[in-house]
Amino acid sequence: MVQITFNHNPGSHHHDPPVCRSMASGGEQESTCHKHTNRLAKERSPYLLQHAHNPVDWYPWGQEAFEKAKTEDKPIFLSVGYSTCHWCHVMERESFQDEEIGKILSDNFICIKLDREERPDVDKVYMTFVQATSGGGGWPMSVWLTPELKPFIGGTYFPPRDQGRRPGFRTVLMRIIEQWQNNRAALESSGERILVALRKGTSISANPGGSPPLAPDVANRCFQQLAHSYEEEYGGFRNAPKFPSPVNLMFLMSYWSVNRSTSEGVEALQMAMHTLRMMALGGIHDHVAQGFHRYSTDSSWHVPHFEKMLYDQAQLAVAYITAFQVSGEQFYADVAKNILLYVSRDLSDKSGGFYSAEDADSVPASGGPDKREGAFCVWTASEVRELLSDVAEGSTGGATQADIFMHHYGVKEQGNVAPEQDPQGELQGQNVLIVRYSVELTAARFGITVEKVNHLLASARAKMADMRITRPRPHLDTKMLASWNGLMLSAFARVGAVLGDEALLERAKQAGNFLKEHLWDSETQTILRSCCGGEQHELQQMSPSISGFLDDYAFIICGLLDLYEATFQTEWLQWAEELQLRQDLLFWDDQGGGYFCSDPSDSTILLQLKEDQDGAEPSANSVSASNLLRLSHYTGNQEWLQKSQQLLTAFSDRLARVPIALPEMVRALMAQHYTLKQIVICGQRDDSDTAGLLAAVNSLYLPFKVLMLTDGSPESFLCQRLPVLSSMFQLDGVATAHVCQDFTCSLPVTDPQELRRLLLDGATDS
Repeated sequence: MVQITFNHNPGSHHHDPPVCRSMASGGEQESTCHKHTNRLAKERSPYLLQHAHNPVDWYPWGQEAFEKAKTEDKPIFLSVGYSTCHWCHVMERESFQDEEIGKILSDNFICIKLDREERPDVDKVYMTFVQATSGGGGWPMSVWLTPELKPFIGGTYFPPRDQGRRPGFRTVLMRIIEQWQNNRAALESSGERILVALRKGTSISANPGGSPPLAPDVANRCFQQLAHSYEEEYGGFRNAPKFPSPVNLMFLMSYWSVNRSTSEGVEALQMAMHTLRMMALGGIHDHVAQGFHRYSTDSSWHVPHFEKMLYDQAQLAVAYITAFQVSGEQFYADVAKNILLYVSRDLSDKSGGFYSAEDADSVPASGGPDKREGAFCVWTASEVRELLSDVAEGSTGGATQADIFMHHYGVKEQGNVAPEQDPQGELQGQNVLIVRYSVELTAARFGITVEKVNHLLASARAKMADMRITRPRPHLDTKMLASWNGLMLSAFARVGAVLGDEALLERAKQAGNFLKEHLWDSETQTILRSCCGGEQHELQQMSPSISGFLDDYAFIICGLLDLYEATFQTEWLQWAEELQLRQDLLFWDDQGGGYFCSDPSDSTILLQLKEDQDGAEPSANSVSASNLLRLSHYTGNQEWLQKSQQLLTAFSDRLARVPIALPEMVRALMAQHYTLKQIVICGQRDDSDTAGLLAAVNSLYLPFKVLMLTDGSPESFLCQRLPVLSSMFQLDGVATAHVCQDFTCSLPVTDPQELRRLLLDGATDS
């Protein structure tokens, strides 16, 4: 290897004196002394702040770093992660806190730290490169770029020093420095070649004169592909790790709704319901403090990765309330309500916004400096025995509350986590609660009634929740993202509407107001990507503010349409219309159809991508295809109907070949094919007869519908857009429902039961 000389930079942060400041932590003042402080200390993103005291000369993504790379002609090291990412913490501890590695990085590279949740556009470009060149991807992501931002080498997590055949981070850095000095032209040209191939390979556009593929064929193929990867015993798809994948479950329930009388339809429903039930009984579901963890490391949903993400809670609440509409089983409604209880309590800001995530790692209650995964959530058998020592009256053999609880939730003296589920040895002797028996079986085992068991378990969970609050809490990411807040808005609106729960609807309105007040710049007509709860949870705008991306617009528009259907306040519909016009202007691809993920005029983004996967979050193009269709029915704007078709045509190839990659878009394609049912209620919002009709509609799962309320006033927003509504009337002064589809309307009805029958008749196979 060529001898490498380290450039000495007199302006480097390595020579800063230690910084001491007083920080408020959980209401107590604690003084922290830092040997190093870098530029990230001025940032608002919780993830960037986690690296503010590394011995690395970090820059945030932006012109200052780009200019310096050009001036000094140095490669850029771009490190991407997010604040609740376990392996990001590991790499920060092992490599970025290491003085030697810090010096190598600072002297030879321009180092940029990026929060993927703040800048998904940048993350997507370089993740596409890393996946194409290394065959895998994930976070933390490490990419090396030319001063012109072109990637030439990438990977994910690197251990600090060599491990067997796996080169350590220090070795990788030394090789790159050597290659940059001696072989730069080859590095740059191979990076350029890959970029050209990626531009070609990721392009998604419609063939001129093309049309979307046939919905029933695509839906059948999507069902077959999901059935093929379905795991029958515990539900879910593939073996381990297992993700909740709400987009798959929502597709399966939609598929059933139009194929109710076929064996495939029945199977689709069974797959969705079984998966939702097993997840709710599993350890991925937090039985003590509600909400769902990120994913399960095993196939039985038992041992989770303990992080909790806002977008999972939002989509799962919708999936569970949908399962309740389909089955009428209270079990599913309770899970949906519990998720929203968790979000209201632990992820809500007083401004009305929702925080992004809670970390997997925290300091164990027993003390010690090191955080452990799941420490906040797991239990030893002795903790449970001590806490639940009361004898359960009337139980066989004088069992205690602990005996009953431990039997029901699979708590074992030696812990219930298998060693292979615990590679770091952090869960030894610990228990992750998982429902092992039905309440009926537990009752029979201890000779008491089902009611008594339910009461005992509820009281035990409450005691454990109180105890858990005394433990050191995991890190809370107080960043509030427009897109995820849009998803959560949908959840509160939809669950609130189905359950007729005014408190949930009130919370939904608060969320709508938060978005309009804090993440909408009315002067520039732009959604802002995010803002942050401060140290004392006062609201702080990101500075400089980041303009919203496609998913911010798409998810908020969807949330607003759901909020309108839950409250019938037309201001939400009006704002949705405004945002859709803005989205079209900023992101629509006039040449190929569909929307770009980010603003095509941003020259620092090297690839213009259209997200073609419904993954942990649905693709914004999938959600937009539905939004456009719904909005065309609310506004009479036919151009949106055409845009929806063009968008689906652009994704034709992917929809026809691998619909399993886009289950949410398949739902939009089905909505186009089966056409939306328009349910118009003529009546006064607060009258009981109106409420009866609305309750009838909300009790049913009707995936392809728009619901409107009109009091017949010709000046109203809806009557202005849809003059036909003025001709719809109340029968004999009573609230009346008109159900129309494909320009034909059934006879008006005033009786809720009759409306239910009418809607169910229309819901059979088309």
